[in-house]
Amino acid sequence: MSDLTGKQRRYLRALGQRLAAMLHVGHDGVTDAVVAQADAQLTAHELIKVRVSEHAPRSRHDIAAELAGRTSAALAQVLGRTALLYRARADEPTIVLPS
Repeated sequence: MSDLTGKQRRYLRALGQRLAAMLHVGHDGVTDAVVAQADAQLTAHELIKVRVSEHAPRSRHDIAAELAGRTSAALAQVLGRTALLYRARADEPTIVLPS
């Protein structure tokens, strides 16, 4: 997915503020099961929060970037141990980004 503009990132961060973490990455890191679950959640919701455990094998930024890359999502934010991922649905997206 293409990079987000600053305006789009701010919009997604505002939407993500009220979300609870839907996915947790533990000490095993980004496994195929985590990627499959993230893909399913992105298909259903378009915008998800991912919580990275403090026992994760790599840094939170590396894990968020890898998960975004493997799910073809855009990384909107990494704040603390929480990452915000966005991927628009192919048909009928519910989140319309500002241009």
